[in-house]
Amino acid sequence: MKTIKTLLLLITLTINLQVMNSQNSIYDISLTSLDGKEIKISEFKDKYILFVNVASKCGFTGQYEGLQELYEKYKSKLVVVGIPSNEFGGQEPGGSLEIATFCSEKYDVSFVMAEKTKVKGSEQHPLYKWLTNKDLNKISNSSVKWNFQKYLVNQEGGLVDYWYSLTKPMSQKITKYLE
Repeated sequence: MKTIKTLLLLITLTINLQVMNSQNSIYDISLTSLDGKEIKISEFKDKYILFVNVASKCGFTGQYEGLQELYEKYKSKLVVVGIPSNEFGGQEPGGSLEIATFCSEKYDVSFVMAEKTKVKGSEQHPLYKWLTNKDLNKISNSSVKWNFQKYLVNQEGGLVDYWYSLTKPMSQKITKYLE
């Protein structure tokens, strides 16, 4: 059994490395939405994109309100993409339907929401490989420290900056790029 697990891990790592090496542009990456549809990052060309790993049972969950406000105010030039992750304290335990219902009923979220995604570790999604790896994003290395970490990508697909959870969505640190 350990041999099969080891083999599967090696296959996963090999595939992840191949994907990482083949993706030079953020526009080569796709996500899956909460309703199972493909989200092509390339569809957001010519807009800023704010990627945020979110969770429904976190001390920062109230930032959904600020994310919605940011999206409403700047939606002509900004796409917000919420990416549920259960990697920090198990604070996003629900499935896609539960997450969608929570976001809709509690915060009236209308921005893009992806399905639950790995944002760190050996199974890290290619998007987060790109966002956190200077060899890919050409700007900086980082690691995702907690829920509601934010990454801003500009209209040309370049990483602008990232902010930890304490930075609120409507912070001048973020909005100065959108003014």
